[in-house]
Amino acid sequence: MSSNAPRHTALDALHRSLGATMTDFAGWDMPLRYGSERDEHLAVRTKAGLFDLSHMGEITVTGPGAAALLNYALVGNIASVGVGRARYTMICRVDGGILDDLIVYRLQEQAYMVVANASNAQVVLDALTERADGFDAVVRDDRDAYALIAVQGPESPGILKSLTDADLDGLKYYAGLPGTVAGVPALIARTGYTGEDGFELFVDPADAEKLWQALTEAGAPAGLVPCGLSCRDTLRLEAGMPLYGHELSTSLTPFDAGLGRVVKFEKEGDFVGRETLTEAAALAEKNPPRVLVGLIAEGRRVPRAGYPVVVGGKVIGEVTSGAPSPTLGRPIAMAYVDAAHAAPGTAGVGVDIRGSHEPYEVVALPFYRRQK
Repeated sequence: MSSNAPRHTALDALHRSLGATMTDFAGWDMPLRYGSERDEHLAVRTKAGLFDLSHMGEITVTGPGAAALLNYALVGNIASVGVGRARYTMICRVDGGILDDLIVYRLQEQAYMVVANASNAQVVLDALTERADGFDAVVRDDRDAYALIAVQGPESPGILKSLTDADLDGLKYYAGLPGTVAGVPALIARTGYTGEDGFELFVDPADAEKLWQALTEAGAPAGLVPCGLSCRDTLRLEAGMPLYGHELSTSLTPFDAGLGRVVKFEKEGDFVGRETLTEAAALAEKNPPRVLVGLIAEGRRVPRAGYPVVVGGKVIGEVTSGAPSPTLGRPIAMAYVDAAHAAPGTAGVGVDIRGSHEPYEVVALPFYRRQK
């Protein structure tokens, strides 16, 4: 088998039996959509959607020095995360450039699970392994140990409750607990990438199909549908959530991305990138870099990543992500723009779409916030 052949998740045959349109994503064959992207998107906003996210990269860090290693390797204060809780953070290079954004779960006192984006999993694994030198901790590649199924949307708590006796009501956002769902042992996490309430279920790949089928049956009366990566992208865009390779990259520090809050200078000891990020923080305060803003189209043309943002014929920024918004009914985009043009309502802002300057309204992110 050639090393270029795409990897398949444990649910691959099931996706094909459901008629999914498959696509290569970070070396994995993944479902893009099952039917209408718009219908899948609106199902997550109003009812519930079921996602296969088994392409994500799980890395386990264990040992007496696990917390110290992660505090050194990542920009967040991971030692302060309680057992059963999770934290959004980043791993940066020495020069402050973002290698990836991550979610770290503290499973036990001396055990953490780091979840990396599929496209960066190897990079993160290599960096953590290298940075573990001198720490009493073990970094283990657990990408093949887990399948990851997400159920997202307002109906998701009710659907999951019918299949587990785990205390879902007591499970806070960004927390996880071990439990059994439809007879399958799982780490049940209240996390997601859609802007809705929902859960991510880490299970043994051998159990993935059984769990997917059980969720499908339990969710049918509530309107749950299978969802592909295409609507996951429009959902996260409406929710103003960054995507690596679009809003985040090695050429940006967390401060350039407007996410300086994830860098915890107050934690004890050194961490990779501390010196450069201290300078980046001071610079961002004095002279704000380009600011990540939302853009809503006045017309129908859809902006794409890389399109220039213009004012009076002058380029003042660049689109990082753009798509039609099923919730707003208009095209939307995230873009980095000069601070002088970043205020919501700034007049005269347009996007250069193949030579035509289309008018856009500057808005604060996110475009969509769920009703609590």
